[in-house]
Amino acid sequence: MKLVIITPAAAGSRAGNRATAERWKALLEASGHQVSVITEYRGEACDAFVALHAWHSRAAIQLFRKNWPETPLLVALTGTDIYHHQLQYPADTNASMAAADILIGLHCFVAQDIPGEYSNKLVTLYQSADSIQRPPGSTRPDGTFNVCVIGHLRDEKDSLRAALAARLLPADSHIRILCAGKPYNTGWQRAAEAEMQKNPRFQWLGELSGADTKRLMINSQVMVISSIMEGGANVVSEACRAGLRVIASDISGNRGLLGEDYAGYYPVGDEQALAARLHRAETDPEFLNKLSQQVNQLAPLFCPDNEQRTLELALRKAIQNCAARNSAC
Repeated sequence: MKLVIITPAAAGSRAGNRATAERWKALLEASGHQVSVITEYRGEACDAFVALHAWHSRAAIQLFRKNWPETPLLVALTGTDIYHHQLQYPADTNASMAAADILIGLHCFVAQDIPGEYSNKLVTLYQSADSIQRPPGSTRPDGTFNVCVIGHLRDEKDSLRAALAARLLPADSHIRILCAGKPYNTGWQRAAEAEMQKNPRFQWLGELSGADTKRLMINSQVMVISSIMEGGANVVSEACRAGLRVIASDISGNRGLLGEDYAGYYPVGDEQALAARLHRAETDPEFLNKLSQQVNQLAPLFCPDNEQRTLELALRKAIQNCAARNSAC
């Protein structure tokens, strides 16, 4: 099939939506499809159209549905469209969901977070990551206990929460917070630079390449996912595939990937609770081992073969739903 994927993130961006689009392109091409990734849609024909983000891609979604009403349309709900734009701009966001033949959710609780009339369109897809081999052990040879925070510095990620938690740790703690990501704006850059000046446990590394990000994960004992909203962060998939323990904010986007019984949650925005979790990870081998066991058990869920199969399933269901819709008309 000739497929078009539209993403709000420009070519070369390390934003999650761009990474998702490029990964889906590779997986779908491996299945024999012809795939184009675009950021602007001008009405061209294709055999199926995949739109990432129900709000940012709203104009393209409506133009495609107007021009090609008998062609399958898939809309991927990637995070802020569900947890921000759906609340602030409900008409536009809901119109995108209504136009879709299939909705793709990136964690298993998305159905609880969208209008019920769209849940029958929903396919849950777990984003994949390559396996990463990490050395065993709970500390580095130099005695430090590295905690990584990976993702663009922005409000939705609550990016400095781990740094604030590190200020509350006991004086004898060897925890070091290593934060990697591009600042969303100059305000976030200034905040990260100021935090480094007054917090000796914190280091902002800026935006890293894929290889350097992988090295950071290999050299870390724990990853913190501190987001206040997530559609299903691929960095969680990467951590699980690397056997890297995760301490995560207690939000549906994290629970929908890590599971209800995961041991590493803390209340969103609560640096005192996060500090307690970090201190326990550093000092309680049983707790750290529990986190290791849980992420290792989850790892197969995030393998590329599983994501590829789910993409094909979503495509087949979109074709079926589109045919049923057209026959009903």
